[in-house]
Amino acid sequence: MAIASNKQNFTELKDYVNFCEGFLDFVGNPRNIQAEIVSRNEPHYHFIQFKNTEFSISRPLNSKLLYTGKSVKSKLTQFHKVLGSVRTMYTQSNRELVNRAVYTMQQCIGASLDALPAGQSNTARKINGDLFERFIRLLLCRIGIECTSGVIHVPVKVDGKDEFFMSYQHDLIIKSGELVKIIGSVKTSSKDRLDKIFVDKFLLARLTGKDVPHVAIFLNDVQRKGKNPREYSVNATFLPGHFKGYTVKLNPLDGVYYFDIRPNMLTENILKDHIRTFDHFLFGDLWNLLDRQAVVAKIEPNENGN
Repeated sequence: MAIASNKQNFTELKDYVNFCEGFLDFVGNPRNIQAEIVSRNEPHYHFIQFKNTEFSISRPLNSKLLYTGKSVKSKLTQFHKVLGSVRTMYTQSNRELVNRAVYTMQQCIGASLDALPAGQSNTARKINGDLFERFIRLLLCRIGIECTSGVIHVPVKVDGKDEFFMSYQHDLIIKSGELVKIIGSVKTSSKDRLDKIFVDKFLLARLTGKDVPHVAIFLNDVQRKGKNPREYSVNATFLPGHFKGYTVKLNPLDGVYYFDIRPNMLTENILKDHIRTFDHFLFGDLWNLLDRQAVVAKIEPNENGN
C-alpha cells in the first residue's frame, strides 16, 4: 500500500512489473489475506479482503484476465518481448497476453490502494488514475510512439486571423514534432467521463476545421455492489444509452478500447461496432490512425514534463 501510494515509484515499465510480481506473491500466500470473496452475480469476479485494521476489501478482479503469481513472471517476460516487436508479433495469443498483462499490473496497484483508510478513497482513485495514464504512455513509448500528456492550444480564427487560443488538457497526445496525430483519453473507468470525450472531439473539429482522431482507453467498467461481504456482486458503470446517443447524434470516436470488456459491448448494435479490446488498438488501429492527416498545434507539456 505504501509503495502504490507514491507515484514516484512508477516511472518505468519495470516498476509496474516489479510491483505486480510482489503483490501477487503476497496475496498468493493465504496467511497474508483475510478472505477471497466471490461475486454472487458474476462469479469470475473476486474480491480480496486484507488483514489490515479495517479488513479492507478490494475492487472486483476478473479471474479470467488476472494472472496468478505462479504464471505472472513468464507472462510478463513474454510481454516485454511482444512490445519489442509489436508489428511482427501479431498473433492471437500475444494479443490476449497484452490485454491480460496490462490488466493484471494495473489492478495490482488499484487493489493495493483499496487498502487505504476509507477517508483517503478519493486520493486512492486519483493516484490509480494517474498511474494508469502513465502506464499507457510508457507502453506506447516502448513500442516507439512519440507521446505525452499536456495542453493543446487551439487557435480560434476570426476573418482568417488567430484572435485567441483555447486550451485543452489531454491524457494522451500522440504526435510527430508539432503535429498532433491522435488525442486520447485514458481512464480506469468511463464513469462520469464519457460525455467530455465526445464533446472534446466535436469542439476540436469545429475549432480547427479538421478531423483529429480521438480515442478512449478504459481499464474496466465494473464496481463492487452490496454492503454485506457475503452478498457482494458487481455492477456495471458503463452507460450504453449515452454512448449510443453521442455516437449517433454527435460524432463517433475513432476508437474505444477496454481491457476488461463488458458482454453487452460485444453483442449490442452500435456498441459492438465501436468498442473493442485494447489489442485492436495496439496491433492495428494505432498504425492506421497514424497514417491519417495531422493537425498543427502547439503542445505544452504537463507540469511533470511527461
